[in-house]
Amino acid sequence: MADLFDSSQASEAPQAPQRPLADRLRPRSLGEVIGQDHVLGPEGPLGMMLASGSLSSLIFWGPPGVGKTTIARLLADETDLHFEQISAIFSGVADLKKVFEAARLRRRNGRGTLLFVDEIHRFNKAQQDGFLPYMEDGTILLVGATTENPSFELNAALLSRAQVLTLKRLTLADLELLAQRAEKELSRPLPLDGPAREALLEMADGDGRALLNLIEQIMLWKMEGRLGAEDLARRLMRRASKYDKSGDEHYNLISALHKSVRGSDPDAALYWLARMLKGGEDPRYLARRITRMAVEDIGLADPQAQSICLHAWEVYERLGSPEGELALAQAVTYLALAPKSNAAYVAYKAAMAAAARTGSEPPPKHILNAPTKLMKDEGYGKGYAYDHDAEDGFSGQNYFPEGMKRGVYYLPVERGFERELRKRLDFFARLRAKREKGGEG
Repeated sequence: MADLFDSSQASEAPQAPQRPLADRLRPRSLGEVIGQDHVLGPEGPLGMMLASGSLSSLIFWGPPGVGKTTIARLLADETDLHFEQISAIFSGVADLKKVFEAARLRRRNGRGTLLFVDEIHRFNKAQQDGFLPYMEDGTILLVGATTENPSFELNAALLSRAQVLTLKRLTLADLELLAQRAEKELSRPLPLDGPAREALLEMADGDGRALLNLIEQIMLWKMEGRLGAEDLARRLMRRASKYDKSGDEHYNLISALHKSVRGSDPDAALYWLARMLKGGEDPRYLARRITRMAVEDIGLADPQAQSICLHAWEVYERLGSPEGELALAQAVTYLALAPKSNAAYVAYKAAMAAAARTGSEPPPKHILNAPTKLMKDEGYGKGYAYDHDAEDGFSGQNYFPEGMKRGVYYLPVERGFERELRKRLDFFARLRAKREKGGEG
């Protein structure tokens, strides 16, 4: 142990631990904030509010590490408001009451309060409602922060009294600027070559705080020369991708996957599939959604698309992970390259709407069965033309309710197998027209 600790050091007074790099680099003014010019710039909503001197309650919506807390603190400085911070994870009703009472006393003494509530979506409906009277009478100016979609997680009453501002994940250029600030603060460059530096920025995944934590780790390493990308990857664990299987990212990524398939882009579709699988998504959920894509967006333009999805689902059930996921990837690739049609989907919705309008209309009597004499006497089955007896196998009879205008719902597209179905539909339409005119086909 002598090489790690000696008596000469023991007699010295212990030094206070150095503040974390993220804290040391915290911006001292709004102009120093990186990556949120769309909000803070002169034409941005916060820039305009500050210029006019009319700051309103706000909800900051964005991923972790983009400056939500920092901006709230700087807003309090800019407007000479007392800054009070609480977290919805650790605070309850009693804590809120203390905060509101302190803010009320502060207001009587002539100073307002900017209350910053981190993870505000964690408060339940009743707790969120508790902010309203204090916002309305000016006791507090609320600034809430959330990583979840406010439309789904916050009360309408709260949203109506606050402006939602979306903060963006930091770009690679933003992260590079932050890395340069860190190097200046630490008075030495990162011991990385160009590719390793790029890899480090990508590891941060748009999170400035994560980048600074990684930089602190690297600067503690005892080494000579510069590390390459492979050496860096061996020494550092890549930051886990932001993915909540029940939250906003879940719906964003499945939407991206679905629209990439619909847009006939197999590479993008495979990327979003991989993102969801890497995030821990249940492959069975993906199998179900992939099958839904075949039904909604490929339809009868490629009738076997549904079968391929169902087979891929079955293969996954038999093989499990990770091999079974390859079957899902193959199905996604097939769907992306398949001809697209939602004609059957549109026809189904149109038929459902017509059924809702005419829900009590009975079928025409000529297509009803007549198992009893009474029913025959009532005209059931009378005049029914058996299609197989027609020379071309088509009678052309009316199958809609009597008095109802014939509906036209299915309009196949000129793509894939539906091109053939369109020919058949046109063929039967011509025969029907001849029958209606008394022709023989």
